[in-house]
Amino acid sequence: MLPRDLLNHVENRDTLSRLLDLGDRAIQTWEVVCSDFLSPPEITEALQVFGMMTEIHCLAWGGYEQAERQRLAIARSELPLDPSQVSLTPISISGNFLFDTATHRDFLGALLGTGLERQKVGDINVLGEKGAQAIVVPELVEYLQLHFNQVRTVPVKVNAIAWEELKIRIPVTKELTSTEASLRLDAIASFGFGMSRSKMVDLINGEDVRVNWKTISQPSYQVKTGDLIAIRGKGRVTIGDIMITKKERYRVQMTRSV
Repeated sequence: MLPRDLLNHVENRDTLSRLLDLGDRAIQTWEVVCSDFLSPPEITEALQVFGMMTEIHCLAWGGYEQAERQRLAIARSELPLDPSQVSLTPISISGNFLFDTATHRDFLGALLGTGLERQKVGDINVLGEKGAQAIVVPELVEYLQLHFNQVRTVPVKVNAIAWEELKIRIPVTKELTSTEASLRLDAIASFGFGMSRSKMVDLINGEDVRVNWKTISQPSYQVKTGDLIAIRGKGRVTIGDIMITKKERYRVQMTRSV
């Protein structure tokens, strides 16, 4: 069995424990084993934990490069892994939303309202008045075609689609440089997201800000090179090089993606 002492200091202990069980199965069966969809914090911790092992390796894939929710393929180290081994199916959720606009939350709520568990659904991309597209585990497509028929007041139809039909919004990036007196999260993030520091403090205190996919509720949290700051609906800011100026201030390079 894979060592469980690696879970002593992880945040997502239950998820990581289930993933180690899958790892044990992959070792015993010599097969590639796939997890359910994982959230970004779970993926980050899983890759860190599996990176410490020599018996197995893993690959995270959610259907496209920028996917947030991904499944983990786990196999013995001797076996190759590639994205084609992660079982995924893209679906269209089509309906006329011209007069009753639906949000990401509406589509997710309607999907879960059919009895689905969250971990069976990957990313959902809203397409405005035409509906949405989503990525799910393949075995659920037929179930959704039978039981998923409405979002808000709008009747919908579900169909599996080809990967080429998936409409992926490529993030727009912008390079930024700021000079700050400190590396406090509220100072760096307020510049990176282009909002007032007081507004950023409110978002941080409200637990709406994540650093490396972990919720941070202290405005004084110190950021560092490589950190990813994310706010739902407002994009992401990646911290690049940090240099100290002659006046002992911090010149911080950032990349904002929206």
